[in-house]
Amino acid sequence: MRNALIIPLGEEELVITSDNSGGIGQKEQDLVKVSYDVVGYHSFRVAVMECMAAGAQLITVVLQNFCGNEAWNSLMEGVQKGLKELDIDIPITGSTETNFSLSQSAVGINIIGKKPVQESRPLGDWKNMQIALIGLPLVGEEVMTQSDQVAPLALFKKICEMDQVVVWPVGSKGVLHELERMVPGRGKRINSVEIDIYKSGGPSTSFLVAYPEEQEQTIKAISGNYFHKL
Repeated sequence: MRNALIIPLGEEELVITSDNSGGIGQKEQDLVKVSYDVVGYHSFRVAVMECMAAGAQLITVVLQNFCGNEAWNSLMEGVQKGLKELDIDIPITGSTETNFSLSQSAVGINIIGKKPVQESRPLGDWKNMQIALIGLPLVGEEVMTQSDQVAPLALFKKICEMDQVVVWPVGSKGVLHELERMVPGRGKRINSVEIDIYKSGGPSTSFLVAYPEEQEQTIKAISGNYFHKL
């Protein structure tokens, strides 16, 4: 399963996921210049998509801020924007480094969730399912200039809640890498030549979904232009 730490707690499991970013923000030496609410939002979406993909119900967000006191409120606004898109209200906690000032921005986010203990779904149950990419893999400035290709969190949540589907966020190692982790050998059957399956997926701007063929029209209908069959 994904980049999630699963801790057994009796009849439930604790699910912990995380993300971090560096050199992205409003400091002079940052490599990508964006507002801190954007940094907070995209760091949040990476960690929260990992947690939800593991089947967890969200409990709390933990924010680590190394950008300075002045960035805290904006980072919080970004996290709250993500929670609003998901229509979820959970507490947010965290800390700011105030003793020392860094030359570049740095942020870390942890998402903590829980889920009932369930037997893992055997790979054989879905390895022959159809595969689609929702959204496009984007990184750096592309996240801002091609924001209309970033898969919305509300759409991700809706697909996560569907029966008989498996969702898998695309991270920095790209579509092909994640597809091979999801279903080993499935990358050899990719039909699409319009999507760069090797480039970084940045802050999880896209995600893979495996589904039975009878679900395709429903997924296409709710995904619209974000849907790309692989």
